[in-house]
Amino acid sequence: MTIMKIKDGYMLREVAGTPVVVAVGPAARGFNGMIRLNSSGAFLWRLLERGSAEAELAEECATRYGLGRAEAAEHVAAFLELLRKNGLIDE
Repeated sequence: MTIMKIKDGYMLREVAGTPVVVAVGPAARGFNGMIRLNSSGAFLWRLLERGSAEAELAEECATRYGLGRAEAAEHVAAFLELLRKNGLIDE
């Protein structure tokens, strides 16, 4: 089971009530802007800040949002793909 974690230099903040990811410190040189998240994205981000496996993320998502495991796994996979594409997680 691979544990994934948000890379150092990226933080979840709220801007006008909306959760957004911003780069801080040296990471800000290579990442300009923000990524806006919905509530489930912010929930998953917080789990990844401490380190989580994909299966654990899907389980937590299914429990919190009342989803079936397969549906939760699809949502988690899509979210992780966004994070990978932007270089925001360590695996």
